[in-house]
Amino acid sequence: MERKVAFKGNPLTLIGREIKVGDKAPDFSVCDETLKEFSLKDFEGKIKLISVTPSLDTPVCDIQARNSENQATKFSDDVVFLNISVDLPFAISRFCKSNNISKVKTLSDYKERSFGENYGVLIKELKLLSRSVFIIDKNNIVKYVEIVPEVTNEPNYEGAISELKKLVG
Repeated sequence: MERKVAFKGNPLTLIGREIKVGDKAPDFSVCDETLKEFSLKDFEGKIKLISVTPSLDTPVCDIQARNSENQATKFSDDVVFLNISVDLPFAISRFCKSNNISKVKTLSDYKERSFGENYGVLIKELKLLSRSVFIIDKNNIVKYVEIVPEVTNEPNYEGAISELKKLVG
């Protein structure tokens, strides 16, 4: 089944499997600003909030990243906030330094786009990731999924944080 999102009202196709609440979270391979590889198992035993952005150099993605940073400061080290995009690692590093993003682990899916495909958020026409939020518990079970229908809109921050608070207890 083909899934769609929109960019400024224009329909776009999502590639990959649709992830649902209750699914076992699929693995992925992404890298940080030093090109060090990371996968799901690198965050084993932690609750993971994954904020997915098309490109940090756009206004809505900037807001989303800053919101994640602000929220991340309110949780213990049992919770890890990740931001995944297909931005080049060097651009991610520049963005984080200029915006004081340090609590959120910013990662790039530019090489293999394995996160995008495995989580069903790779936009076929643009080869960018669709704006979305996933929350995965300590046992790697998906507890929250939001794929924003219009890529230029912000996600439901309050809904995601509410779900995250339920897991933290």
